[in-house]
Amino acid sequence: MRTTQRRRPELASFLRSRRARVTPADVGMPPGLRRRTPGLRREEVAQLSGVGVTWYTWLEQGRPINASAQVLDAVARTLRLDAPEREHLYRLAQVPFAPDPEGLTRSTGPEVQGIIDALDPLPAVVYNSRYDILATNSGYRDLFLIPEIVDIGVANALWTLFTVSDEACPLLHRERELPVMVATLRSSYGRHVGEPAWERFIAALAAASPYFAELWASGEVVQPGPRVKTFRHKAVGELRMTSQSLSIDGMPECRIVVYTPEDEETREKAARLRKHTEREHTENPAS
Repeated sequence: MRTTQRRRPELASFLRSRRARVTPADVGMPPGLRRRTPGLRREEVAQLSGVGVTWYTWLEQGRPINASAQVLDAVARTLRLDAPEREHLYRLAQVPFAPDPEGLTRSTGPEVQGIIDALDPLPAVVYNSRYDILATNSGYRDLFLIPEIVDIGVANALWTLFTVSDEACPLLHRERELPVMVATLRSSYGRHVGEPAWERFIAALAAASPYFAELWASGEVVQPGPRVKTFRHKAVGELRMTSQSLSIDGMPECRIVVYTPEDEETREKAARLRKHTEREHTENPAS
């Protein structure tokens, strides 16, 4: 009860502040005369959102009224709320938040790419919560992008690891690592149940990999966390790397994963791998 009472004035203040920044011109309305309101009037928000003036007034006053997702979406469109603001509106109104159907980030900007490039030679990659590969640096490509993986043509780490052959897979101990990755995927899936893009991905991967289908059916759930993983590369052998996830402001459900050598032997092998890759690029600049 105390939390609910606290949310109502926060909701009222939030709606007033968002309404004040939207001008009549923003929504195709004439400015009118003798306008004292800095933004839209309450009755204008109600009209544009297709709701009653009294109902919207009560909502903005923080009164204990019920709001549906459809009505909140209409208000959010009128007030031009972006995705984080829309989610904040839902939380304050105590309505279950439903992300946009295709709401996952699918690309990064130059700032994030610059960060992971600066981490090189440490391998670094940007994933969204479905393990789509959004950006990589040279160290990551040295470790992962062997010819068979490139030929798969799907920029998704899970898809790669479940469909590449055992001989070509750079990750050792798949029987130990893949169940954790699938359980991590399921923890994110809870926010996207029923969304077409997620359902298509899971169904397609289950069809391509019976092992994924088996793990998915188990229902295990875990959160992302640091792990020690063993990789192999034909040029230097096995490398033990610790993975660490870092969240990214402004990119919901995305993370930078950085791999650091677990021991001195791996550190030396990673340095040899970099020299090997640079030599190959020098000898075969088109590769």
